[in-house]
Amino acid sequence: MLKVRVIPTLLFKDIGLVKGVGFNSWRRVDTVLPAIKVYNMREVDELILLDISASSQNRDPDYKEIEEFSKECFIPFTVGGGIKTLEHIKLLLRSGADKVCINSEAYNNINLIKEASDMFGSQCIVISIDAKLHEDGNYYCYSNCGTICINKRVEDWAKIVEANGAGEILITSIENDGTMKGYDLELIKRITDVVDIPVIASGGAGSYEDMYKAINYSKADAVAAASIFHFTEQTPKCAKNYLGLKGIPVRRT
Repeated sequence: MLKVRVIPTLLFKDIGLVKGVGFNSWRRVDTVLPAIKVYNMREVDELILLDISASSQNRDPDYKEIEEFSKECFIPFTVGGGIKTLEHIKLLLRSGADKVCINSEAYNNINLIKEASDMFGSQCIVISIDAKLHEDGNYYCYSNCGTICINKRVEDWAKIVEANGAGEILITSIENDGTMKGYDLELIKRITDVVDIPVIASGGAGSYEDMYKAINYSKADAVAAASIFHFTEQTPKCAKNYLGLKGIPVRRT
């Protein structure tokens, strides 16, 4: 088993970081640069920064800000939000991002994944899937920050993005997001059962045990979290210590 990664997620909106429940990110929690500096010291494996207002405002990523953030980030840095073209990806990578995270535009233009993978390498193309459970027992994909239902089952879409060159999948339960009641283990497992690329679990972590379950039961390759690190005394370093004691291989600095 490869070493499991613990990845804080930063949600960037307008001028600062926010967090909420169920993708209703209304609560201001910090500004970006201080958060990055703190995580540099807390043995995190990677950082994910998502500009959650870029798509709704129909604007390009803010390359100047990403360049400023990346100068202070000494760990692998994934950036998402507003990505629609190969030029966007090129400029983000030039600005200091190590990976890009694509959601809404992938549904509109599946060729973007393949072209980006061919041009920049699949290792830096992360596809984000936001999902909800419907009454028919299937999980369906949502775009535009969880506001538009795409008529695609998550398993089907995961296989499509893998076939088109995605290097990783970030799977988020919209309903569990921000609740700190635990990951949706069944949702994660439905993805890990059908793809061979790494899967990052997201949405609902409230304890180190939640992370362990996502890895041990759902076979996630990494765990992403936000609220647990913003609103409790739990830390990425202690999360890795806990996972290590449970027999999960983790990265040590």
